[in-house]
Amino acid sequence: MTILTGNGVSPGIAVGTIHVYSGFQIIPEKNICPPGEERSQLDRYETVKTKALDELEQIFLAMEIKDPEKAKIFRAHQDIVNDVAINEEIPDKIQNEHWTGDWAIYKIYETFLRMVKKAKDPLIAERAADFEDVRGRLLRLWHGRNNEGLSVLEKPVIIAAKELLPSDTASMDPSRVLAILTETGGLTSHSAIIAKSYGIPAVLGIQELLDNVKQNQTVVVDADKGKIYLDPEKTIVEDYTKKADAWHKEREATESFRYIDACTKDNIKIDIAVNIANADEKELEAAGYADSVGLFRTEFLYMGRNDLPGEEEQFSVYKKVLERFGKKPVILRTLDIGGDKTLQSMELPKEDNPFLGNRALRLCFTYPDIFTTQIRACLRASEYGNLWIMLPMVGSIDDIRKAKDFIFSVRDNLKKEGKSCGNFKLGIMIEIPSIALMANIAAKEVDFASIGSNDLCQYLCAADRMNGMVEPYYQSYHPAMFRLLKETIEAFSNAGKPISICGELGGDPLAVPVLIGFGIRKLSMGAASVPNVKRIISGFTVTRAEEIARKVLEFETAEKIKTYLTDKRL
Repeated sequence: MTILTGNGVSPGIAVGTIHVYSGFQIIPEKNICPPGEERSQLDRYETVKTKALDELEQIFLAMEIKDPEKAKIFRAHQDIVNDVAINEEIPDKIQNEHWTGDWAIYKIYETFLRMVKKAKDPLIAERAADFEDVRGRLLRLWHGRNNEGLSVLEKPVIIAAKELLPSDTASMDPSRVLAILTETGGLTSHSAIIAKSYGIPAVLGIQELLDNVKQNQTVVVDADKGKIYLDPEKTIVEDYTKKADAWHKEREATESFRYIDACTKDNIKIDIAVNIANADEKELEAAGYADSVGLFRTEFLYMGRNDLPGEEEQFSVYKKVLERFGKKPVILRTLDIGGDKTLQSMELPKEDNPFLGNRALRLCFTYPDIFTTQIRACLRASEYGNLWIMLPMVGSIDDIRKAKDFIFSVRDNLKKEGKSCGNFKLGIMIEIPSIALMANIAAKEVDFASIGSNDLCQYLCAADRMNGMVEPYYQSYHPAMFRLLKETIEAFSNAGKPISICGELGGDPLAVPVLIGFGIRKLSMGAASVPNVKRIISGFTVTRAEEIARKVLEFETAEKIKTYLTDKRL
């Protein structure tokens, strides 16, 4: 028996046989086309591009019916095929350096792949998989090969691959995938997104996976621990088969909590909100089971395009979300871009330390025209629902007052133009320690606050959360983190102002009782976390949560806190 380890990105247990999936992979030889054949190579490239666009259109139309969100991936792939820079470079290499078409495709896409992979924002870096996917499609069509992806699975299997690309999973039947194992990929990779959206156990980043597994090999996957057992002993198979059955039953039972209110054992209601980004139909379904939108990441309206969204476009999107949620609050975070999150439509200065740079609210102050456009769209849309505007990257009371003056000035100008605005609340995102320590004063300035635990932890621990070298120093359970959370929550609660959590801690099963013990009555998270958090909340009283919270404050290290919360798992 051999045991491999990786990063468990989607929890669960699976017992089954391996299906080694390689997709279509080809590395063409560096070839020079014979003199006079450059034109035929160029024509062939154009033909291949047309076929690729046709294939992608067919996939898009099929996916749009069953999963509109994933369908957008293939629209993005069409944009890559038509990318202006790529389509200048490839013909240039064919025409002027006499490269064969397939070698030009391979090398030029390789250049773009490397550029994208270097991005500090993991969401952008993971887009390298899209470029790799498009390159593979073009090379496959150049060589006249078909690719059936994972549509050929005849029985439930555990997939082992280097990485799963969007085209690999487009026709996949999730009911025939017991687990996903890959050599590469992180939390935001396509493999992770697919696994979490379908509730498939997944372990990624397994070194030398494909060197150790073989077709039809019996495997046990424990994604909770990030372990894979190859050719396990009979007793291990029997033990994990029971665990897998129990896991499936527990998942079904947990899912039943999605559409019920989150109440503690002593019947205290906890509001459960969702974080959204694309405002597509799948995300808007949350209006049926969530109490509000706790974080609307509006920067996704700006990313992956060559122009900035105008007022009318933004107004239309905000209006759609507000109407769908009705009287339920929608916390719309103003543009959180800059530094590590770049825009194709804006050339921002390169910064050595982007997380401490000109980003979010600071960037909006630098570019008031962009900020004005968004605020105008927000205020006009406020008539159609319950809008709460939240400012990110607030570091001082001066920031708050400057933003308030700006927003109310925009409102006054709209009224002068005869354009009506509804009522709205104005709040801040607490993610910089300086404003957390000033929470009692900040609470007098705003209507509400939401704690962005990811960045708050990053700044508190002085550890870049995107830098794997300092990952051990980024400690979500750091004692100082919990002490700061307690003080911040108490400051807003004492002022009678709502405060919530919208970072990773908001959907963390171990942290939920502590946060409620500190006084939090609203948690925001990804839609996938909602049922489990509701289930956990139903298992304890507020008194018990307060006991756990007090105990947590007694520990000196993050490790001791995590051990305690794991032992006391509710």
